Amino acid sequence: MRSAYRSLRIRELNNRPIQASLPAKATSSRSFSSTQQRAAVEAAAPYNFSEQIIPTRVLPASPSYFTASPQFNDSILHLQSLVKEFETLPTVSGDQAPRRAWVKYGHFKGALGEPISAARYSKIIALLQRLNRIQPRLMPPKVKSTMKDYLRASDPYAAQPPPPQLDGCGRARAIGRRKTSTAQVFLVEGSGEVLVNGKSIVQAFPRIHDRESALWALKITKRIDKYNVWALVGGGGVTGQAESVTLALARALLIHEPGLKPVLRRGVRSDANEVFQKAGCVTVDPRQVERKKPGRLKARKKPAWVKR
Repeated sequence: MRSAYRSLRIRELNNRPIQASLPAKATSSRSFSSTQQRAAVEAAAPYNFSEQIIPTRVLPASPSYFTASPQFNDSILHLQSLVKEFETLPTVSGDQAPRRAWVKYGHFKGALGEPISAARYSKIIALLQRLNRIQPRLMPPKVKSTMKDYLRASDPYAAQPPPPQLDGCGRARAIGRRKTSTAQVFLVEGSGEVLVNGKSIVQAFPRIHDRESALWALKITKRIDKYNVWALVGGGGVTGQAESVTLALARALLIHEPGLKPVLRRGVRSDANEVFQKAGCVTVDPRQVERKKPGRLKARKKPAWVKR
């Protein structure tokens, strides 16, 4: 029974007509042109390179933006560019350049807000001093405005005391100090008379070395017989008093003849034996005697060490 039903079913399937089972999309045929295919593939319109290119991110205004100290680097690069730009201008020596009070290290460091070492600060000062040596009459306005940004708010060199003048009697008065000694000297044109505390110089300074030291300013300038000297000294010992007279006498001599300052500071070359004689009369010697310490014989001398 079952076999007869199975054979009948197979016969019906074999006699059944075959129908297309493909989907409608597959049976339909479409024709695409090459232009339509290219338009479907393109992601964006072609770029016009003749237009101005705008960066996709904001560029920093300074090339030192990504460094550890951008403001310091900008400052030193700007000063170096000025030095290179005006390096052909005539310059003056350092002692003839105008004195300027540059901003101090602490203020400069605080204004930048960056950790700046003293060595890097000294590079800024060296560049400023190089710009300051340009001939004042030929200094460009750009350099003046740049140096003005590095000056202190108050200039200590602007308010200088007036130079000392001769009194009504033609005397020049000056004061000098050495160790604990103080000397006040009155210098007037005369025949070469010297009095120290109302006594002659031989009585005041018995040693020849002290006498030469006291009158060294007149000897180095060859004006021993041109001026009379009255000195009032006090404090300290004989050597300290003689050296205090040296400084006071040199300062008084500069009031009469300011042009002698290079000679009194550096010295002069003798014509007889061609030996350079150093002066150093207007240089202040700030050294003091070191005090004695407890447990020692003097300032640094110690007693002999004994084992027992």
